[in-house]
Amino acid sequence: MEDNLISPAQRSAVVKRSAVNLPNYITLTRIFSVPVLIWVLSSSRFSSAHGEKELLASALFIAASLTDMADGYLARHRDQITTLGMLLDPLADKLLVAAAFVTLVQFNPRVVPAWMAVVIIGREFLVSGLRSIAATEGFTIAASDLGKFKMVVQIVAVVAAILDHHWMEWPLYIGGWVLPIHVIAFVAIWFMVALSLVSAIDYFAAFWSKIDRHVVRRRRRAFVLSRRRKRDVPATQ
Repeated sequence: MEDNLISPAQRSAVVKRSAVNLPNYITLTRIFSVPVLIWVLSSSRFSSAHGEKELLASALFIAASLTDMADGYLARHRDQITTLGMLLDPLADKLLVAAAFVTLVQFNPRVVPAWMAVVIIGREFLVSGLRSIAATEGFTIAASDLGKFKMVVQIVAVVAAILDHHWMEWPLYIGGWVLPIHVIAFVAIWFMVALSLVSAIDYFAAFWSKIDRHVVRRRRRAFVLSRRRKRDVPATQ
């Protein structure tokens, strides 16, 4: 009976203020999938004799990556963008990327050497740092199209590197075609490294142009105010 007295606008405000909503729950599932992914790739419980481990880990990573698009879409569509969500979403992304590439260094080092993992993970934390500094200055750096494209390449690279642990090639049984898993993994990982470096430079350029303009404007304002103070001081005899 009391719920009927709440207007749609008030109900929307209550939902909007709720810290944990559906998009945030989806983000939390991505965070919880990180230790599961590490466990699947590192544990001897799953066998690689027929590729069960590789297929399970690939499906888990794809599902976790797709939640990144789902939570963002739902948060905007349902008007449920919260402070908690803005904190958890990039954290979940960084944890998933770091977990995948750190584990791949041990799981398939011939495709993912340690230095590649350092470059890719370093780029993620560099972008997070730039966004944090930008937020303290009062502006945001939106995700670029290059960053979104990087996510697609990232899914292909990680899945191909996982499958390459068991299959060099994958017969498609359609017209005698064979999917060259090893070639795809090798090319995708190298492309991922190059794209990480280019997108890091792109983010840094966007950050520097905004922060430099902001600092110059702030210095000019301080200079104008200091001159005004001097003019306001009465002349002494």
